[in-house]
Amino acid sequence: MDGLMMNYPLSLVHLLERVNQLFGKVEVVSRLPDRSIHRYTYAEFYRRSRQLAKALTDAGVQRGDRVATLMWNSYRHLEAYFGIPACGGVVHTLNLRLHPSDLGYIAKHAGDRILIVDDVLLPLYEQFKEQAGFERVVVVGHGGQGAKTGLDDYEEFIARGEGDFEYPKLDENEAAAMCYTSGTTGKPKGVLYSHRALVLHSFAFALPDAFGVAQKDVLMALAPMFHANSHGIPYVAVMLGTKLVLPGSQVDAENLLELMDSERVTVTTAVPTVWGIILEGLEKNPGRWKLAPNFRGLAGGSAPPESLLRRLDAQGVSLLHLWGMTETTPAATVSRLKSYMRKLPIKQKYAVRCRQGWPLPFVEMRAMAPRGEAPWDGETAGELQVRGPWVAASYYNMPEEARRWTKDGWFCTGDVCTIDAEGFMKIMDRSKDMIKSGGEWISSVDLESALMDHPAVRQAAVVAVPHPKWDERPLAVIVRKEGVVVAADDLRSFLSQKFSKWQLPDAFVFVETLPHTSTGKLLKSSLREQYKAWKWETPGS
Repeated sequence: MDGLMMNYPLSLVHLLERVNQLFGKVEVVSRLPDRSIHRYTYAEFYRRSRQLAKALTDAGVQRGDRVATLMWNSYRHLEAYFGIPACGGVVHTLNLRLHPSDLGYIAKHAGDRILIVDDVLLPLYEQFKEQAGFERVVVVGHGGQGAKTGLDDYEEFIARGEGDFEYPKLDENEAAAMCYTSGTTGKPKGVLYSHRALVLHSFAFALPDAFGVAQKDVLMALAPMFHANSHGIPYVAVMLGTKLVLPGSQVDAENLLELMDSERVTVTTAVPTVWGIILEGLEKNPGRWKLAPNFRGLAGGSAPPESLLRRLDAQGVSLLHLWGMTETTPAATVSRLKSYMRKLPIKQKYAVRCRQGWPLPFVEMRAMAPRGEAPWDGETAGELQVRGPWVAASYYNMPEEARRWTKDGWFCTGDVCTIDAEGFMKIMDRSKDMIKSGGEWISSVDLESALMDHPAVRQAAVVAVPHPKWDERPLAVIVRKEGVVVAADDLRSFLSQKFSKWQLPDAFVFVETLPHTSTGKLLKSSLREQYKAWKWETPGS
């Protein structure tokens, strides 16, 4: 017997209509490339998003057609997030930090018909336009180069969309957005998000025991809108009608903290690297910026070290740890203390907060070891596998990658993890980043996190280097804090308080900077290549 409920589609169109009906007076604030501030309301956002939808329809965009964006976080990128799927198209965010050859491959593989591009990014577009083969290019003017001959001006383009617009009757399972993975082995892989997945992800994200977002909050979309949907912040903001702050391309401490202060931001997400930039700004300028009393942050992309959590706490910034991937829309877990954990000793609380946490509602996870599912004992490691309504079921047009999904429907993440009896998951490492020394596994993530707790260390990476006797040994690559001197023996002694002798790095290299992926993660593949011929001082010892 079926339930007697309406068959009502979960689509972004409903979010667009709702924000206009209920929260039309709420602001969207953008930092533009010239560092000026642009403000308008959700009512204006609604009108312009519908104009874009009609203009695209009149330009020949049909259901399922991909419309690419090459843009920073701004109000016009937000219009694309909703205007493109409102007409039945698929918004495809191109990661502007990728190499032009990768961008050309991605645009061609996705079959992008139209590109919307910031004028300040036209030089990048010029480097891959021939490979991509866009039918039409629409340029968003910021007082920069402007539209060239043969290209459309964004404002003129959407002005053609004046008049009545009727939404197509969208099915909730139709594609609404598209993003390609970055920093992975092999070619970038396309993930297609359905309307249903984006709506359900937004609901889960806002739950009190997830990230606790309410209409009264002020959200800052600090994570780039061109990668993994800016952690879902734009969709959550429009769904709830919260004030939204878009910082553009400026991710320096001065700009971010100024916006957080002046706009009274209460929630934002970023990778630990960016949180480190924000923290340094706060510590170097005590009392200069006044953050909102209920300000809290979300950290994704990689595990924040305990020292980062403690130092941000001291600045009045509560940081929640989340885990996710492009393939999980992206948020899949959150690390919150359970009600009966509030009385734990402070050290134990931080140990819990450093884990990736429990899964959000409707997301399931398991750790698979060679002999089957690993027990939830916090010690037995296995590959993290997940499934749920906003987890990808396949990659776009890449049947050869079907091996990433098990026969019983789980997505294989490539992360090695443990899950404890409370259901808290902890990433031990990416499978390719684990160090196998003398038949025993060493977690590079654990070593990096411990090194980041040292007061002289700004950044740390640990990679496996071939060894004549032990197969592999850990080598630590360190960026020291400005004006601070620390020696290898100091760091080795510091680590020996937590790790056995055989787990300690055999060598420490001090550098000015570390390589990162386009989304701020450590680029360990580059470091492994750089140090693969490392000569150990005592080979065979």
